[in-house]
Amino acid sequence: MRDYKKELEKRVEFIQDLLAKSGATGIVYGNSGGKDSALVGIICKKACSNTVGITMPCSKRNYGEDIKDGLEVAEKYGIKTFNVEIAPMKEIVEKNVSAITKIGDLASANIAPRLRMTTLYAYAGSNNMLVAGTGNRTETYIGYFTKWGDGACDFNPISDLTVKEVYEFLEYLDCPKRIIEKAPSAALYSGQTDEQEIGMKYSDIDGYILTGNADKAVKDKVDAMHRKTEHKRQGVAFYKKI
Repeated sequence: MRDYKKELEKRVEFIQDLLAKSGATGIVYGNSGGKDSALVGIICKKACSNTVGITMPCSKRNYGEDIKDGLEVAEKYGIKTFNVEIAPMKEIVEKNVSAITKIGDLASANIAPRLRMTTLYAYAGSNNMLVAGTGNRTETYIGYFTKWGDGACDFNPISDLTVKEVYEFLEYLDCPKRIIEKAPSAALYSGQTDEQEIGMKYSDIDGYILTGNADKAVKDKVDAMHRKTEHKRQGVAFYKKI
């Protein structure tokens, strides 16, 4: 197990160095009420007193347990929090785009994460802040994130942590049990859970990423997802004159 006391110290130093070099005076992140955003919020608050979380509900779950859980974390660690309604924005986008094409289910699901990032950057740009990302190593490896949505940020203090390590870190930081015990979900639609959508347990994916060992079915699926989503981890493909 990692030495999370030392890990916290190193991440706080990393963030404070970024703030000093950029001239930014604060941090903003999306407070989803989930494990990753909770850890990012806690670490950022320890590094910078001017840390702000924004809840941005869109699905039914967002309006219920997610906001409640996000606010519980914010209250416990003294993180200033605001709420911005995303659902009306998503409806406008879908209505206007539907006039020119049929919107696929995945394209529709990805609208909300991109609107959330738009919201975070609008706030950050208006308040001299950096946007903190909340994606963990496991999700990044298999491409389980929205390109230019939750995958966009100025820095990410937990990008090297697997899901298992995120939970261990939260335990060390005495995060509310509800955050640690509830099923991980991007809440892109009603009833959605990460493991159900991915078709694998995070523990199996973590084991393969950390050790290289896994059942053939897990190995083959993780490898396939990694290959298929490589474009998400590479950024923009710029033409270079030969």
